[in-house]
Amino acid sequence: MMMADLGDLRLHYRIDGPEDGAPVVFANSLGTDLRLWDKVVPLLPAGLKIVRYDMRGHGLSDAPEAPYAMGALVRDLERLIDHLRLREVLLVGLSIGGMVAQGLAVKRMDQVRALVLSNTAAKIGTPEMWRDRIATVETAGVAGLSGAVLERWFPPAFRDSDECHAWRHMLERTPAAGYAGCAAAIAGTDFYTPTSGLRLPALGIAGSEDGSTPPDLVRETLELIPGSRFSLIRGSGHLPCIDQPEAYAAILNAFIAEIAHLQG
Repeated sequence: MMMADLGDLRLHYRIDGPEDGAPVVFANSLGTDLRLWDKVVPLLPAGLKIVRYDMRGHGLSDAPEAPYAMGALVRDLERLIDHLRLREVLLVGLSIGGMVAQGLAVKRMDQVRALVLSNTAAKIGTPEMWRDRIATVETAGVAGLSGAVLERWFPPAFRDSDECHAWRHMLERTPAAGYAGCAAAIAGTDFYTPTSGLRLPALGIAGSEDGSTPPDLVRETLELIPGSRFSLIRGSGHLPCIDQPEAYAAILNAFIAEIAHLQG
C-alpha cells in the first residue's frame, strides 16, 4: 500500500517492475481505479517501471469536496511524478486520464516523453451533459447512472458476464464527490488548442463500440499532433484494456518498441 503525501492531498499508487526500468505511468478513467490496468500490466515487456495511481476522488486516494478543476488533476499527476523522481515517462491515459495526460504533456515537457491517448479526446461531451450527470450523482449517487455508464463502457456480450458485475461494483463504490468532481473537470475542459501544440510521439487507441468517446472523436484529437498513430480495436467498448486486454497490450507493446522506450 503506497501513498504519496502531496501536502493537501494523498494519492494511492502502485509500482511494478524494476526500480531503474523505463517509466510508464497509467492514468485511470472516471469511475475506475488503478485496477483498470490489471489485465494489461502482465502482458507488457519486462524491464519497464510501471506506475499506476488512483486519481483524486477514486480508489484509495483522497476524495476532496467537488468540484475539481482539470488543472488540479494535472497538478496531482505532476506532483506524483516529481515525488517519484521520474522523467521522460511514457504516459498512458484513458478517458479523463487521457485529458490529464494531454494537460501534463503541455505543461511539463521534461516529464513526458511520449503519449498514449486511449478512448479520450481534447473535449468530451458538453457542459450541459455533464451537469445532468452531476445532478444525478448528487441525488441518487453513482448507482443512479451506473446502468447507462456500463452500456457505454462495454459491448453487449461482456455486459452479460460475471466480471462485468465486479466492474459495476467498482463504479458504484466511487465516492460521489470524486465522480462529480471529476465530471466537473471534464465539463470545463477544451484542450483543442494546447494539444495542437504538442510535438512528441503519440498513439491513439479507440474501441469501435465505445459509447463515450467514439473512434472518430479519438482520431480527431490525435490528428492535432503531427506524426501521431491511431489504432482501432474492433468490437471493444470504452475500456478495451478490460474487454480486450491482449489486443490492447499488443498495440502498446508495438508502440513501446517503435519509440525504443525500453532503451530510453
